[in-house]
Amino acid sequence: MKLSQVDMNLFLVFDVIYAERNLTRAAEVLSVTQPTVSNALARMRAQFNDPLFVKTSRGMTPTPFAESLSGRIGEAMGLLASSAHARDEFRPDTSQRVFRLSMNDWLEVRIMPDLAAAISLSAPNVGLRSHRVSRSDILRDLASGALDLAIDVPLENAADLVHVPLVSQRYVCAVRRGHPLAGQALTIEEYLALGHVHVSGRRRGGGLVDFALQRIGKRRALKLRLQHYHSAAPVIRTSDLALTITEDLARDLDFEVLELPFDVPELAFNLYWHRLLDEDPANLWIRNQVIGLFSDVNVDYEA
Repeated sequence: MKLSQVDMNLFLVFDVIYAERNLTRAAEVLSVTQPTVSNALARMRAQFNDPLFVKTSRGMTPTPFAESLSGRIGEAMGLLASSAHARDEFRPDTSQRVFRLSMNDWLEVRIMPDLAAAISLSAPNVGLRSHRVSRSDILRDLASGALDLAIDVPLENAADLVHVPLVSQRYVCAVRRGHPLAGQALTIEEYLALGHVHVSGRRRGGGLVDFALQRIGKRRALKLRLQHYHSAAPVIRTSDLALTITEDLARDLDFEVLELPFDVPELAFNLYWHRLLDEDPANLWIRNQVIGLFSDVNVDYEA
């Protein structure tokens, strides 16, 4: 197939459908009607002789061929976007730009109220969108422009991203006020005897705490697995279950804090953006707004 035979707008539609996994949301992002998106998808299917996206219970799931295209199309869209805006002046006071950020629910609670308040003063028409993107998709979404910034743990295979450390927190064992173990020095036997709640957006697999226990040949009993810390909070408050989380979060949720009887690496979060947008005025402005919320951040950026 010759490139001259392909409508370049279809690549943009492909990129947005891949990011949203939903034709209605894709249409909203593109500011067109859903039939327009459906028509574009039909044209792409005919040109590539592949379904590209198949409707499933999880949304529009890309075919293996679509997956093979996604990285190159996303990177190309990001390059075009950065080139188009390279010389744009960004004026926060008059801009109507919408910035999209990826973070977990704890960071959203910590960051978004202050970020929204700060932006409303200097950029009253600027919008913010926060949602959690899978780590496997962060690089692609930052490259394509589906995301402006991502806040996440240190990422592997992030050579095309620039980052700055934001916050690092140590783990503690959190239990309800009045828990039988409250105020005691927790032993490893007592810790393992507790029923534990694990918070993760993934279907399976452990976290840093479980890896730390594996290193000493131990394993905790997981009684409950939830997606969000703030859904776990009422469970902990009404039971003798334990939640191993960062100290700041435990104190924010008003839990009893017990020191862990084994070593766990601190949980670090970085702010990420794509290297193509390193000097983009709008991206520079929004990331400085986020960095400004963390007074102890060293702004010596690392690639």
